[in-house]
Amino acid sequence: MDDKIQELLDKQSIYEVLITYCRGVDRCDEDLLRSVYHDDSYDDHGYWRGNGVEFATFVTNRLKNANSATTHSITNAMIKIKGDMAWSESQVVATLVRKGYGPLNADVMGARYLDEMSRRSGVWRISKRTVVLDWHRTEIWSDANAPVPVEGFSRGARFPDDPVYGLLGPDI
Repeated sequence: MDDKIQELLDKQSIYEVLITYCRGVDRCDEDLLRSVYHDDSYDDHGYWRGNGVEFATFVTNRLKNANSATTHSITNAMIKIKGDMAWSESQVVATLVRKGYGPLNADVMGARYLDEMSRRSGVWRISKRTVVLDWHRTEIWSDANAPVPVEGFSRGARFPDDPVYGLLGPDI
């Protein structure tokens, strides 16, 4: 029973790495994003191939310059663990709203993160990530033709201005 409980705890820790990545990239929180990778990790994002920690710097700068908002949502995370190594496949839907004037343009992508993770000094992090793009489309819309009224909503922002950082601080 103890082995099964440890496996569940490890899977939860790994899942938290996956969703911490999404929060880090969506908030352009470079330090948080860097925290999901081992120092010697490798990330293959198609347009970027290299060290994962360096990817954190690259992608946060790229998103700040090219996009006004992004949302990455993880689903169907399958995780296999063997000792201090783990492998996962998780589906992600990513929406990247382009900066600009007039109607909003957004790239919407369905992809999968294929991750090799390792536990070092008791901490799970990404050792190797490959992003597999399954589909892509571009959407155009404006607040004027939104299906629900958008006035009055709290609006998302980048680190440190997003409302989530006011909830419980940067350590939430």
